Amino acid sequence: MTQYLDFDVLDAIDVDEFRTRKPYPWANPANTFTAEGYAALRGSMPDVSLFAQKFGYRRRAGQSPHDRFSLEYTPETEVSQPWQDFIAELCSDRYRDIIARLFNAPAPEFRFHWHYAPRGCSVSPHCDAKREHGSHLFYFNSEEDWDPAWGGETLVLDDGGRLSPDSAPSFEDFDQVIPCRSLGNVSAILERSDRGWHAVRELQCPEDRMRMIFIVVVNPGSLFWKVRDKVVGKSIQRF
Repeated sequence: MTQYLDFDVLDAIDVDEFRTRKPYPWANPANTFTAEGYAALRGSMPDVSLFAQKFGYRRRAGQSPHDRFSLEYTPETEVSQPWQDFIAELCSDRYRDIIARLFNAPAPEFRFHWHYAPRGCSVSPHCDAKREHGSHLFYFNSEEDWDPAWGGETLVLDDGGRLSPDSAPSFEDFDQVIPCRSLGNVSAILERSDRGWHAVRELQCPEDRMRMIFIVVVNPGSLFWKVRDKVVGKSIQRF
């Protein structure tokens, strides 16, 4: 049976180094997948016809929209066997324990979704929602189909502790812009905080290409957030 995650790579992330990294806890490990697992997933990406169009949606504090095609995973989502098997690995105790250690988050719960972004899309500088511990981003563009000049890098942003997460800063408002490796068999792990700014500049790819990522959103396994989501009408399936 194919193994997808290289658990040894994830286990090797030093928790103390992760938690003390500046401007906030983040990591950008290479070779997150086994070579066989990465090839199998790249070769069976979900078709964009399954995705919802998320374009022009208003964000808080006047931040620019995060335009993209988006697919939220549920057990009923029609995806290939490699993707079903990979998501089963993400639901394993071993992966959950790794994420719990990194985020200092007992009993984390997960949401899974894919984002595909065509030419002209961007992710404006933002901090993630307070309901989240953080995210693990997996990248599915490679040197074979993507020119680095087209962009697509996840950017870790250092605000020097000055900015409110309920604001809409530009890139020029940050002291430092740190690019994550976002091409090939790499991933990025970003902890959520009021300093956890990140972004993606406008994509310059041809019209027949898209930036493709898969995201594990890490949520606290707390009754408070489950009740709050239900009250505000959010239908979110956690694993």
